[in-house]
Amino acid sequence: MKTKQFEYKPLAHYSYAIISDGEMAIVDPERDPMQYYQLAKENNASIVAVIETHPHADFVSSHLQIHKETGATIYNSEKLGADYPHKTFDEGDSIKIGNATLKAINTPGHSPDSITIVAEEGSETILFTGDTLFIGDVGRPDLREKAGNMKAKRQELAEMMYDTIQNQFKGLPDDAVVYPAHGAGSLCGKNLSSDNSSTLGDERTGNWAFKAQSKEEFVNTLLDSQPFIPSYFGFDVETNKIGAENLRNALADVPFRLNASAEGLIVDTRKKDEFKKGHLEKSINIQATSKEDTFETWLGSIIEPNEEFHLIIDSPENLTTVLNRVGKIGYEKQLQSVLTLNGQNLTESASLDLQDFKAHPKNYTIIDVRNKSEVNEGKFFDSALSHPLSELRQTAGNIPKDKPVVVHCAGGYRSAAGSSILQKKLEGVTVYDLSDDVKQFQN
Repeated sequence: MKTKQFEYKPLAHYSYAIISDGEMAIVDPERDPMQYYQLAKENNASIVAVIETHPHADFVSSHLQIHKETGATIYNSEKLGADYPHKTFDEGDSIKIGNATLKAINTPGHSPDSITIVAEEGSETILFTGDTLFIGDVGRPDLREKAGNMKAKRQELAEMMYDTIQNQFKGLPDDAVVYPAHGAGSLCGKNLSSDNSSTLGDERTGNWAFKAQSKEEFVNTLLDSQPFIPSYFGFDVETNKIGAENLRNALADVPFRLNASAEGLIVDTRKKDEFKKGHLEKSINIQATSKEDTFETWLGSIIEPNEEFHLIIDSPENLTTVLNRVGKIGYEKQLQSVLTLNGQNLTESASLDLQDFKAHPKNYTIIDVRNKSEVNEGKFFDSALSHPLSELRQTAGNIPKDKPVVVHCAGGYRSAAGSSILQKKLEGVTVYDLSDDVKQFQN
């Protein structure tokens, strides 16, 4: 049995391929399936199965496209209530992939319909745990109160997770390899390790969730200080339950315009320095210029599902990449156009006099756009007002307008977006981005 892990860093997402004796199964695939097809070709393998451990909230899966293009059977829990062709895969069910046997165990907690896949061949055991068991943590239980076939309150799901961890992994060997669907940086948990795999034995000894504790203690720890929930999460759960449209067809419908302008809600994906030199008035700067940029998360947090918007890129050569990134979270249908700027009627951002700010911070209203959990760990400025970026479009009206505004985050990426939002919302107020200079104020 050969296992290949694929990583998509901006969403800290892991997907997998399992190959045995000329047959291949794909677990929790991302929106673009071409890398899986290429691996199948390189290994002269037929893709016969695609398995969803649950309907994902943070990305759109290509399970339906893979089914249509390869004939592979889609497997998932009966509890998911999938609206696409599939076979149910729950405790007691098994699939043969070449010489490997794949079994399902029901592991609710992150969602009511979560499963873990137990893959066995010879003496080798591999666990594909989805968003149930992460390296060093378990999946958050608060994403299914408003979305999915089976809705559940966070308290109820947290208690399910306790029972899952206590009971569902019993009987599995300590040397079983644990492959989760996410790593550090994902919003599907709060304390995920940067390690991309582990063993069940190591998790039993090192993961807080396996430590001896009462259900009440476990639930309280799990529910405490979970990160914010981006706007698009429920939308993606529903999209994955139905099955997404073929990515190539969906992206082909998006118009591209060279050297143009636009009106309405505009997202500018260029580097923050280029944005500040000149941008369309009231556009929002969500950078998508490197693989490290968490563009998808913030696009889906700032822009609501089904909210129409335009996208600005710096060069035509980046069109395919940026479109694919929009497609990762299923926002292509609300994308009205992608364009490059014609250089006319552009607005320049105000430049902060850093020395004056250092000398007279009370002359400014300081806005901290970090997440609440970050602010709770410590402020950089005692007078700063907390307005998390994910909520800023809604809370901007509560910000005082009697002073210039300085926006900061922890490193500069989010403050670029935050300051551009406030430039749009706070008419008549000068808004500055502290940007990378925030590091000068960190202890």
